[in-house]
Amino acid sequence: MRTTLIRTVKLGPSVKELRLHLCQTGPESKGARDFVHTHYTKLKKENPKLPILVRECSGVQPRLWARYDLGQESSVALTNLKGDDVLKQVEALGRK
Repeated sequence: MRTTLIRTVKLGPSVKELRLHLCQTGPESKGARDFVHTHYTKLKKENPKLPILVRECSGVQPRLWARYDLGQESSVALTNLKGDDVLKQVEALGRK
C-alpha cells in the first residue's frame, strides 16, 4: 500500500495574510483547486492565526498573494501548476 506524506508548512512571522485567487472550473486552476483540497486544512492547522483567503472567480488566472509587515505584498502566478507545486510557492512566499 502506498502512503502519501503531507508536509507541514509553518510560515514566517512576517507573513500577515495569504490570498489564493482561482477559477472554479478552468483547467489552468486545477492545481490551485487540488492544493486547496489537499493542503489547506493542514496549512490552516499549522498557522491558526494567519488569515488564508481563497477567492474564486470565473475566468480568473490562478495567483497567490502574500501580505507582509508594513503592507508589502508579493505575488506569484500559479497557472497550470500542480497542487504540490502550489505548496512549494506557498513555502517560498512564507520564507520572505
